[in-house]
Parts: sequence; C-alpha cells; structure tokens
Amino acid sequence: MSHTVTALSAALPLAAGWSLHSLRLRRRLEVARHDPLTGLLTRDAFAQRAARMLAKGRSAVYVIDLDRFKAINDTHGHAAGDVVLRTVGQRLSRWADENAAVVVRLGGDEFAAVAPVFSREDLLWTLTELARLLEEPVHAGGHMFIVGASIGAVAYDPATDSADVSALLRVADEQMYRAKRGGAPWMDARSLTPEQATVNGRRAGRRGTTGGGSETAA
Repeated sequence: MSHTVTALSAALPLAAGWSLHSLRLRRRLEVARHDPLTGLLTRDAFAQRAARMLAKGRSAVYVIDLDRFKAINDTHGHAAGDVVLRTVGQRLSRWADENAAVVVRLGGDEFAAVAPVFSREDLLWTLTELARLLEEPVHAGGHMFIVGASIGAVAYDPATDSADVSALLRVADEQMYRAKRGGAPWMDARSLTPEQATVNGRRAGRRGTTGGGSETAA
C-alpha cells in the first residue's frame, strides 16, 4: 500500500505539469486563431468554421470594405486607424454573436462573414442592418469619424448550390466592388457565377492581382 501511495504522490506533480502545459497550448492555439488587433478570426479558422456553416443550411457570405478608412489613416495616423479597426471588430463580433455568424478580418480594412439566412427578405434586412451598424460614429483621438462600408453578399443553399468558401468570397467581393463603384451601401449577387475575369484567383483589378488593372483604395 505504501508503495502505491508513494507512486501516486510522485505522479501527481507530473500530471499537474502536463495539464498546465496542455492548457497553455490550447490558449496559444486559440490566440493564433484570432487577429491580434480586432479579436476576429484569422483566415484559416474562418475558412474551417465557414465551411461547416455553409454545409448545414441556407447561408449568405458577405465581404465588407470600409469606405473612408484610408483617409482617416493618412490624415490622423495609424493610432486612430487602429482604433477604428478595433471598434469595427468589436461591432462585428457582437453582430456575429447575435446572428450565429462567423467573421474574419481578411486584412487591412476588409472583413468577411458567413451567417444563416432564411429568405431573400432576410438577406436584405441583414445587409441593411450591417450597413447601419458600420455607419455609426467612431470616436478616436478626440475626433468623431463616420467610416461606413461597402458590402457585397451572395446567398448559398447547399441543397441546390455547389461552391466552396473561396468561390463564394470571390462572388461577394465582386458585389462589394460594384457597391463601392456605384456609391451604394451594399449589393447582392443573383448568381454564383462571377461576372468579371479572375486573375490569380481574385477579381481582376483587385489589390494583389497583376495584369488586371488597378483598384483605387477608398
């Protein structure tokens, strides 16, 4: 009996050490899945969760690009720009909690989301609410900024449609660009087929493509 007690006593610190190591590892993995500035998901974590959501039922994919962010960043500095991005991230995070959505910061002032949608009316209502949410003033460095956003969306039904997250983001991105060019708060696609040429897997003319012209930052 004494040998058993001795063995257990020796094993307890080791087990506790492994438990602590496992907890720290899980925390590091969770941190790695989130953007350090906004707290939103990173691309890889978003892609995994978005794919699961799309497979479950009718959803919509949204691409969101802030409208006046570059001017704020250039005029008031990166600190003010960071406050804007952090505030937008917090708003989108709350919106995601309320709408069972997943949201990602794609980079810079661009975001994307996937959320359940039950009808076209539901999609239009969601787009209107998103636009209203992102038009709310942001206070940074003693200034009040009205940022706003251009939003593109595409609805998806796994019962009748076939497309992956990347393809749907491509279509939603195209609608976002149409909204930005036309001065509309949002546009939604009526088809899963892109309307413009693709360069390197992205819309021709988009930042990060070559041979497709240039896109003016908003």
